[in-house]
Amino acid sequence: MSHSAPALLPRREFLCAGGALVVGLSLDGCVTRGPERGATPLAPALRAPRAGPPPAAQVDSWLAIHPDGTATLYMGFAELGQGTTTSLLQIAAEELDLGMDQIRAAPLDTHLSPNQGGTYSSASIQRGRPQIAAAAAEARRALLTMAAAHLKVPVEKLVVERGQVHAAGKSRPAVGYGELIGGRQFELAISGNAPLKPASEYRLVGKRELRADLAGKVTGRHTYIQQLRLPGLQHGRVIRPRGQAAYGAGARILSIDDSALAGIPGARLVRRGDFIGVVASREWDAVRAAQAVKVQGEPPPPLPGSVSLHEHLRAATTTDNVVLERGDARKAAENETGELPIVTVVQRGHGPYQAHAPFAPNCALADIRAGANLVICSSQDVYAARRSIAALLNLPPEQLRVQYAEGSGTYGHSCYDDVAQAAALLSQLAGAPVRLQFMRWDEHGWDTYGPPHVGEARITAGMDGRITAYEYHGWQHNWSLVDTTTQLAGAAPAAEWPPVAVQGVNPLACGGMYDIPNLRLVNHRLPGLEYLRAAWLRSPLDLAFSFVSEQAVDQLATKLHLDPLEFRRRNIRDARWLGVLEAVAKAARWSESRITAPKDAGLRRGRGLGLGTHLVSYGAAVAEIEVDTRTGQVRILHLYGALDAGLVVNPLTVERQIEGQLVQTASRMLLEEVQFDTARVTSLDWQSYPILRMDACPDITPVIVQRLDERSTGAGEETMAAAAAAIANAFFDATGRRMERFPFTPERVLAALQGVPGAPAA
Repeated sequence: MSHSAPALLPRREFLCAGGALVVGLSLDGCVTRGPERGATPLAPALRAPRAGPPPAAQVDSWLAIHPDGTATLYMGFAELGQGTTTSLLQIAAEELDLGMDQIRAAPLDTHLSPNQGGTYSSASIQRGRPQIAAAAAEARRALLTMAAAHLKVPVEKLVVERGQVHAAGKSRPAVGYGELIGGRQFELAISGNAPLKPASEYRLVGKRELRADLAGKVTGRHTYIQQLRLPGLQHGRVIRPRGQAAYGAGARILSIDDSALAGIPGARLVRRGDFIGVVASREWDAVRAAQAVKVQGEPPPPLPGSVSLHEHLRAATTTDNVVLERGDARKAAENETGELPIVTVVQRGHGPYQAHAPFAPNCALADIRAGANLVICSSQDVYAARRSIAALLNLPPEQLRVQYAEGSGTYGHSCYDDVAQAAALLSQLAGAPVRLQFMRWDEHGWDTYGPPHVGEARITAGMDGRITAYEYHGWQHNWSLVDTTTQLAGAAPAAEWPPVAVQGVNPLACGGMYDIPNLRLVNHRLPGLEYLRAAWLRSPLDLAFSFVSEQAVDQLATKLHLDPLEFRRRNIRDARWLGVLEAVAKAARWSESRITAPKDAGLRRGRGLGLGTHLVSYGAAVAEIEVDTRTGQVRILHLYGALDAGLVVNPLTVERQIEGQLVQTASRMLLEEVQFDTARVTSLDWQSYPILRMDACPDITPVIVQRLDERSTGAGEETMAAAAAAIANAFFDATGRRMERFPFTPERVLAALQGVPGAPAA
């Protein structure tokens, strides 16, 4: 990104705006940038900032009605570029009978916003819609009761149009929301029994609505966190080894030589335990200072290295548990009854560490001084961030204010919490406001990567094309719980997440879409301290699950001489899985035509089909690819993705989400892999960790299976697993070879084409 530095806001203006400069609200008398929709600026929000969260059972925690009849919605979810601040407004405006130009979202702020949990697991609409709809419906019922008394008309005779209430069949007299309650609070509990609109009456929900945040991003007027400044700030940088070692080892310091800082104006070193940083008045001086300090660290314990990683995972001692079991998969696979001939296939697969790799390294601002205690960051969960930062600083959480400002992309737990902790600690140690931005080698080298996986699927089917037995074994290590800054500062040692379902074998992606009488899923969990830092990356592990599982399904179809689409149809009873399967097949014209063969004899084309999901929803994909058998280069020509996420509030936003998922899946399947040797990570830049470029981006066709009478479920990561499987199956269609490891680098592709061990023919 290239931007001129924005003018500094006066301190009161900035702190009140909370870094959310595009919201178009004036909070507590503070001035912000104008609204992105180009509408008239709205009236001030009512709530005075105070340590949250506000009580979730109160209407006033969610909504404010202003004297001009407009409304403010307080929400606890972050706008990550996925359109949450548009879709949740649609939900509130629908229940309130307001127009989209009459409602805005308040900034995400622990002094303003309800705590709805983190913006992850595709949960903004899934969790947020019921909460916001209930609050808005309660408010509407109260407003209609007020209007009935004002107009002397029974409630059941009233209608609302754009916040104006009048008797049915008459446009006058009318009374507006602003006149009824504008400038005052409801002081009303959410009962949960206020009637919600039926889907048949929706005007806004289910309609394509332009994202409220998009215009500013297209025109360059949107302000990202990297562009924000605090008055009187110092610029900071952290000092760490280039590339992390084993998570449990940290980065223990033996000696520091900071004598070179004497030649850099205003630069000074700050330290707590093994956490080291520098601050300076000018950013370039901070960068120079960080590179000038000489640090000798303790040699780290050995890592397996990326070359031997999967062998190491497979051979390690594990904690095993059966995730799901029905029938007897092993007996069915052995065909002890001998009633029908059977076919059994085995598919193995390896997924690598993959990085979040936001376009700009993560950034945060902090002012940890008496009377301030402010952190501005891009955390997906501001209340969790408040807890972790407060613990690091030894502050009561309610004395710390955390405000959200959007970063340049996030797809899971990247370094946004780590940089926020580091900025806060630098500010506390330096006694001044600090702006900290990671360097590229900090971001790439100290990321919490998406974890690696080893999978093995064994599936059996009868000659009638019915799957009779399915067994999946998955090996992966735990997620990292403590962020790097907290670990290095000695506030908490390295620790792992307690075992939760999302860290292990996923029953939905591993055979869950098929009607299988005998199934066994086994999770082999490894302790994570001796590996790299890892946590959730968009659709964590699911790409690897479907990469293995759906290739095995395709193997069976091939051995039974059945079309992959027809084979799946025979084994699916769930109407929603069938719905996405048929929708993507229709969009790709699967049954009508084959992909056109290239004229160049060295190029081979193929197409593949895949199913998969994350925690909820239903995803299907078709991939069309081209393989250059001379160079090993794979080019993805077209990806089709179908998604059933229940009631889709904003189809336009979800279509864009599908597009983003499929582009990212293409990048992860072809290019992305964290490299590390036996000491440290070596993928520290865009050369050593390449991502898909614009000129290699495939054509994308998104398809939504809309179900207005179903609850809303996740739409942010549920087609990725299906797309990974479709790409792998398209590779087989093109070459007759199965891949056991992604990404599909030229070296691996050539090895597969030559039939070397590790890449056998199907």
